[in-house]
Amino acid sequence: MKAIARLLSALAEPTRLRLLRLIHRQELCVCELMDAVQLPQYKVSRHLLELRRIGVAEARRSGRWMHYRISGAAARSPLHQDLLKLLDVHLRDVPEAKRDDARLAKRLAAGRADRYACR
Repeated sequence: MKAIARLLSALAEPTRLRLLRLIHRQELCVCELMDAVQLPQYKVSRHLLELRRIGVAEARRSGRWMHYRISGAAARSPLHQDLLKLLDVHLRDVPEAKRDDARLAKRLAAGRADRYACR
């Protein structure tokens, strides 16, 4: 019961919901997430740290870049799977989420053309 309460408490923060929704779709580096949610690195990293602390996200280092994705444990957990699906469906039409998606798409398209992008 405590683990579920901690999870729901952590997800009560709007920025964490936005980040979780984005990494649910694909692994992303911090710089891509910063561009998508329009927040500075220290704030994005702080929220990602909390998502890692509750076991929903995991990170891997690639050179000097940190990449985040849904953790393997969360991907196998029926509770986490249900929550992620619920978030995706219900946040899909929220204007802020649409803007995040548009900025991320633009960033990813630019990153493919730029050999110095974090990917």
